[in-house]
Amino acid sequence: QVQLVESGGGLVQAGGSLRLSCAASGRSFSTYAMGWFRQAPGQEREFVATIGWSGGTSGKTSYADSVKGRFTISRDNAKNTVYLQMNSLKPEDTAVYYCAMRYLSVSSAPHEYAYWGQGTQVTVSS
Repeated sequence: QVQLVESGGGLVQAGGSLRLSCAASGRSFSTYAMGWFRQAPGQEREFVATIGWSGGTSGKTSYADSVKGRFTISRDNAKNTVYLQMNSLKPEDTAVYYCAMRYLSVSSAPHEYAYWGQGTQVTVSS
């Protein structure tokens, strides 16, 4: 059974930083692409960042335009963990952040991810 557990959320002032972590278990982590998504109240879940598996795409990354240059996704396959470093946070980054897992290739489409964590709240005050 796949389990994804996010941590690292919290309250931060605008301009600050947070690092989210997502620990995975139950699958061969290195063969799965990982993604971060977020959902604000009353909004649809939206893509934030993704990182490919450690084979053919060798950790290829992709970002939403709204976070490009501020957020960085990375993975540590030895720890079965994916990270999201968030810098220069803005109030509009406030949302519940979810990590997700899909086999092999990256995608920005939530419906293409098979496994999801429970989410962690990020609140950015102005």
